[in-house]
Amino acid sequence: MIVSGGENVYPAEVESALAEHPAVSEVAVVGIPHEKWGEAVTAVVVPRRGADAPGERELIDFTRERIASYKKPHRVHFVDALPRNPNGKVLKRELRADFT
Repeated sequence: MIVSGGENVYPAEVESALAEHPAVSEVAVVGIPHEKWGEAVTAVVVPRRGADAPGERELIDFTRERIASYKKPHRVHFVDALPRNPNGKVLKRELRADFT
């Protein structure tokens, strides 16, 4: 769970909203330390191959109609692949460390 501005944000809800975008192959959402909000909702996206690469603003705007405003990502980072453990689980601690 991410606590941003005193509100609870569940990463799975934000990930689900972003995964609906046709140009998103995979997504992981983490909380990155933020001076004002405590944590900032940050999405890490693997673009779908063969699709036009989405922009950060495009993806943030895409979530506006799907989730509450305080849950939408403050930032979106694009990567080629998400870090995973041998069982295939996304290593969110590594993502937080990479973008802090």
